[in-house]
Amino acid sequence: MFKWPKRGGSSTAIPHDEPYRREDSAALNVVKRLARSISTVGKDAAEVRGALEDTQRIVQAQSQAMQALAQQLNQIGQAQAAIANATAQSASAVQRARGALGVVGGEVVGMATTLAQVSDAAAEITKISLQTRLVAFNAAVEAKHAGDAGRGFAVVAEAVKALAGQVEASSKAIVSAIASLQERIDRFSAELTENPAKPSQIHAAFHEVEQDVQRISVSAGESGQQMSLLNERAHELEREVSEATHGLKVAFDGSDRFLRMSEELVEQIAESGVEVDDMPFIRAAQAAADEIAGLLEDALKSGQISEADLFDQNYRPIEGTLPQQHTTRFCQLTDRLFPAVQEKALGFSDKVVFCIAADRNGYIATHNRKYCQPQRPGDTVWNTANSRYRRIFNDRTGLASARNSRPFLLQTYRRDMGGGRFVILKEATAPIMVKGKHWGGLRLAFNF
Repeated sequence: MFKWPKRGGSSTAIPHDEPYRREDSAALNVVKRLARSISTVGKDAAEVRGALEDTQRIVQAQSQAMQALAQQLNQIGQAQAAIANATAQSASAVQRARGALGVVGGEVVGMATTLAQVSDAAAEITKISLQTRLVAFNAAVEAKHAGDAGRGFAVVAEAVKALAGQVEASSKAIVSAIASLQERIDRFSAELTENPAKPSQIHAAFHEVEQDVQRISVSAGESGQQMSLLNERAHELEREVSEATHGLKVAFDGSDRFLRMSEELVEQIAESGVEVDDMPFIRAAQAAADEIAGLLEDALKSGQISEADLFDQNYRPIEGTLPQQHTTRFCQLTDRLFPAVQEKALGFSDKVVFCIAADRNGYIATHNRKYCQPQRPGDTVWNTANSRYRRIFNDRTGLASARNSRPFLLQTYRRDMGGGRFVILKEATAPIMVKGKHWGGLRLAFNF
């Protein structure tokens, strides 16, 4: 069984091919071709996984939209129910008002009858006062004929005549006022009395109100039916989205397992000692990890940083950054030490895309210089592609690379470059061990 030679401390390094017997060279070539084929399959699997991720995001957005729509439909349904209830109450109120109007009409008719009786009584008073005036006039004439003996009686007769005149004037005024009032009451009574052939303004208004309420009631009923249909369709769509989400999860998990299987196959072939195409990148990642680990250990020994600060996991958000950036207590040290190693690794091959050291949580304090551009406020797309430092990459690939403690790890994934652009990359990872403690991982990404 092939044994790993020691690399630096507790990690191991990958040697070049051991001498194989001549009869094994054909088998070796087959294994190499197989590794290339598996690598290509891994690339395809990564592309499928990325497409499934995109579809999952779309379906999740649709699911959230359906949930929001369901809530809005529920609110609209509640509003429609309130409208229907208010409409029913309005119709009932109109009916009560019409009933009250009939009662008022009856009262007005009774009032008119009473006023007519008062007018008749006033007319009788007028007649009586007129007769009294005639009697008093005659009595006054007779008193004058009686001479001095009838003088006192004449005074009384004049007083009675004057009083009768006042009574007549008052009764006539009452009759006149009642006549005017009667005319107004008659008009009001006509307004209150329902006549389908010639409806009054009041009854016409009531009729219009009833029609409007009826139209609202019909519209509310139709709207309620439509809302019921929409709710049914929304629930159907929600079920369909849920089924699609479940199906995508199954497909996503399957593609994830398939991708990891292809990665593990290449790793196992590499571990067997066969010089696969990825072997130079694996060794480069291990060498860079060793160099980074040595620099960090020297920094601890020389007192440039304390162990607590070097392993700081208190990620403090940088205000106003999007995507969100963070800072830690070891940023200044990594800014000073890492570029020499990371930038040198970029020149290892024209296929190398980036070389970065991440702590155990996927935090990249210091990226390659070309990806350490200051963020542009409001330009998230540009920031995503060019400001990749001071960021936490805790996705599947990022965490697997950061927390891998094996001699190396191979991964294939789709990298988000912002603005809807993606690239398929391979990544060789080696652990960074500082004084026997796992600080993080060295990530060397390269194109196919």
